[in-house]
Amino acid sequence: MSNRHLARTIALQTLYQWDFLGFPEGNIDDIIEYDRQEFAPNFNDAGFIVELVHGVHDHLADVDAVIVQFAPEWPIANMTLIDRNILRIGAYELKYSQAVPSKVAINESIELAKGFGGDASGRFVNGVLGAIYKDMVEKGELKEVDKEEKKEAQGAQEAQRAQGEEKQDVLSVLP
Repeated sequence: MSNRHLARTIALQTLYQWDFLGFPEGNIDDIIEYDRQEFAPNFNDAGFIVELVHGVHDHLADVDAVIVQFAPEWPIANMTLIDRNILRIGAYELKYSQAVPSKVAINESIELAKGFGGDASGRFVNGVLGAIYKDMVEKGELKEVDKEEKKEAQGAQEAQRAQGEEKQDVLSVLP
C-alpha cells in the first residue's frame, strides 16, 4: 500500500469517526492521533492525513453542497457513513487540493470505496466524482496540476507522432 493511500485510509477512518460522533468540535486532532497510533504507529505521512482531514473539516459545507449537486437523488444524510466520507475526501481533493491531480483523487476514492464500501460503492463514487470532474472541465476550472499533466500527455503524444513520421520517412527511402 502506498504512503498516500494509507494516509487517505487513516483520514477516512478519522472522518468516519468524527461523522459518527456527530461532528464534535475540538476533537478532530485527537481522533487523528488516535487513528494514527491505532492503524499505523510508525507511519510518517508528512502531514497529509492532517491536511485531508482539516481540509474536509474546513470546507465541509461547500464539499457537501458539491456532493448534493452531483448526487441529487441521494440526500447526504441518507448515504452510508463510509460512502459519504469517501465522497468528502474525493470532492475536497478535486475542488481544493492543488497538489493532487484530479484523476488521482478520483482513482484513490474509488479504491477506498471498493475496499471499505458496499458492492455498489465504487460505481457510486466513480459516478459522483466523475460528474464533478466533468463539470470542472466544462467550466474551465482545471487545477494547475491537471493542466501540467495534460501538457505532458500532449507532449508525449506529439513525440510519438514525430517518431511515427520518422519511421515512415525511413520506409519511403527504402527500395
